[in-house]
Amino acid sequence: MEIGNLGVTAAMGFKAAGGYAGIKKNETNDMAILYSVVPCVAVGTFTTNVVQAAPVKWDRHIVNDCEAAQAVIINSGIANACTGAEGYSVCEQTAKAAAEILEIPENSVLCASTGVIGQQIPVEKITNGIAKLAPALSNSREAAAVAARAIMTTDTVPKEVSVSFKIGDKTVTIGGMCKGSGMIHPNMATMLVFLTTDAVISKRMLQEALSDVIRDTFNMVSVDGDTSTNDSVLLLANGLAGNPDIARKDENYEIFRNALFELNKALAMKIASDGEGATRMFEVKITGAKTKQQAVTLAKSVITSNLTKAAIFGSDANWGRILCAMGYSGAKFDPEKVDLWFESKAGRIQIIENGVAVDYSEEEATKILSEEAVTATADIKEGDAEATAWGCDLTYDYVKINADYRS
Repeated sequence: MEIGNLGVTAAMGFKAAGGYAGIKKNETNDMAILYSVVPCVAVGTFTTNVVQAAPVKWDRHIVNDCEAAQAVIINSGIANACTGAEGYSVCEQTAKAAAEILEIPENSVLCASTGVIGQQIPVEKITNGIAKLAPALSNSREAAAVAARAIMTTDTVPKEVSVSFKIGDKTVTIGGMCKGSGMIHPNMATMLVFLTTDAVISKRMLQEALSDVIRDTFNMVSVDGDTSTNDSVLLLANGLAGNPDIARKDENYEIFRNALFELNKALAMKIASDGEGATRMFEVKITGAKTKQQAVTLAKSVITSNLTKAAIFGSDANWGRILCAMGYSGAKFDPEKVDLWFESKAGRIQIIENGVAVDYSEEEATKILSEEAVTATADIKEGDAEATAWGCDLTYDYVKINADYRS
């Protein structure tokens, strides 16, 4: 398996384009198109927020009820959420315009939006944007990079990953891009993920693989505890790799599933690293758990603790906050058995053993916690299950960014 950063055009047959359609006030690129030269098997997972954006409703319909998908039209700046019938009509008109320009069926066009909730999208800007960007569609690395930047909102960096691997004697590739920096606490299955692959795989197996890996990747990320109205992960497979058909859970399925996991994990960690105002990524590992669910509950409780996140910002080895967050998680464990370590590229240090502080150096702990990526590992000594969650520190800038987000 070879992991790279080639983005959504890495797989055969996929093209992308990005540009400015006039939706954002600051005249930065705000629209992207993702296109396959042939129809694709399409699957997805979506937000569990009761308040769901129009594109989420539209894409559920396409994924669940339509035969294939061939294009995704994405805008940033306006979320098209809480926009009623007019918002859904924007999706319909977007699909119609894309179908005419790209010469594909209307029901093969997916839509995605991210940005401010409650504003209506001027649909003519979307339709004009499609006409403007369609001629620029390309399978080049540059086209993928431009598209990845066009879907950003408060993100500070584009997020792209690719992975290539063998199924039989054929090379299969999965490419992906995502955006997400704030309002990040996926529980699906404002964060958007677009994945492309040239694998030959059935819709049932593709959906099963995606739903499976979501649990241990995007659903283990939290920046601020807010589940967006727009969270979507879309995965398109066009079959151009020509590998043996993946139609059941066999060795080839496991190869594909493992590659998809590694790609999604890499993208999830990029989202955590780029949390709004963040100065460092914070990883929490729970080991020695009795069950996977126990480990997941404990890890997510720590990663969402504002007090713990603030301590990480201050490079403060305030381990009591971690143990406290584990204690109110709802998962049962014996606090007098817990061992805890902090780790980064600056080193590894044990902080507590059997629930009690060891004689550690505060100076060394601060040095370790001052790196750009920090890991806290808690061993609860009850079994073999484990889980990992990703988040970031809580800084002054998070409040500043979200205090004037609309203006």
